[in-house]
Amino acid sequence: MVKLVYCLRRRADVAPEEFHRYWLEVHGPKVKGVAAALRARRYVQSHTTAPELNAMFVASRGLGAAYDGITEVWWDTLDDVTAALATPEGAAAGAMLVEDESRFIDFPRSSVFMTTEHEIF
Repeated sequence: MVKLVYCLRRRADVAPEEFHRYWLEVHGPKVKGVAAALRARRYVQSHTTAPELNAMFVASRGLGAAYDGITEVWWDTLDDVTAALATPEGAAAGAMLVEDESRFIDFPRSSVFMTTEHEIF
């Protein structure tokens, strides 16, 4: 399987609590509603927590600030991703999700990329 990883930062004008609520309660169901059109097999949201531990990790490694969360979306193959986005339904679903994401995600400060997992344990 292949996986899209989307590291999210909230827009500055969206409070942290509202960011997490909207992402989980509004955006999540929208993704679920278009999963078939996107040929997606799995969708997971990981909301950032434990700010004290995050600050410790950042300080001990000289890293940038933690993201507000991560989205992961799985497909069977890269061909499934490209085929889904090439259909009118898949393209419309993708456009709708990007428009919705613009309401709560700071795009320039976020990151998205495709990955292949290598399970170690």
